[in-house]
Amino acid sequence: MAYTKLLYHIVFSTKQRQPTIVLEYERELYAYIMGIIAQAEGHLYRIGGMPDHIHIIADIPSKISLSDFVKRLKQGSSNWLAANPHFPHWNRWEESYGAFTYAYNDLQEVVDYVRNQKEHHKKVSFTEEYRKLLDDFGIEYDERYIPK
Repeated sequence: MAYTKLLYHIVFSTKQRQPTIVLEYERELYAYIMGIIAQAEGHLYRIGGMPDHIHIIADIPSKISLSDFVKRLKQGSSNWLAANPHFPHWNRWEESYGAFTYAYNDLQEVVDYVRNQKEHHKKVSFTEEYRKLLDDFGIEYDERYIPK
């Protein structure tokens, strides 16, 4: 038996950062993603974002890899968005994503960060935010793959 508890902050954007997530209906999308996470036996703590990207705070079971988990999230939600008339300009998610781990002692801080996305992005662009996350976690990156 494996005992794990890994808290992830997962971030990904729409294709070419197009603002295709309609804010009026984002809660429908978030509810659908919550269902995908529950089906994978994960736990969603917070989801939020902007018309061009989302942040997910969740833990996932040890029986599924992070890459498979993100693939399920992106494929399932992309198919749902494409079939939903509330998102008429939906294209797809970018292939890349960021995933960062936090200690459970930091849960409230990272949940608050995601909760305040709309306010945060009045001052900071998504590209700046994404670079800062990568830098803060010591992740080397290729500028060609940073969402612009």
